Amino acid sequence: MTDQRVLALENEAEKLRGEKKYDEAIAKLREALEIDPNFVRGHLALAVLYHYTKDYDASCRHGEKACELEPNDPFNFVALSVTYQRAFEGTRDPIYIQKAEMAKARG
Repeated sequence: MTDQRVLALENEAEKLRGEKKYDEAIAKLREALEIDPNFVRGHLALAVLYHYTKDYDASCRHGEKACELEPNDPFNFVALSVTYQRAFEGTRDPIYIQKAEMAKARG
């Protein structure tokens, strides 16, 4: 069961995201992950938020971590594929397309 503090931080982060306060939302989720490093939804949310701040490496790391924590959940791999596609759009690095295809195949 997820710690109530983690859920409260997740809710705060979602509100901040809606207000486009991405750095503040990231800080809340990082705080949540200090409490529970295995909080998959936190990693998935950070993958999205880091995309907004154009930190594609961090975005991909958090997407990858979600897949590592829940390797049998196809949603995580689909989300990771999208994360890689967004990283490609931001960087034009073709490695992200290859990674997106591999993640999609697992989803």
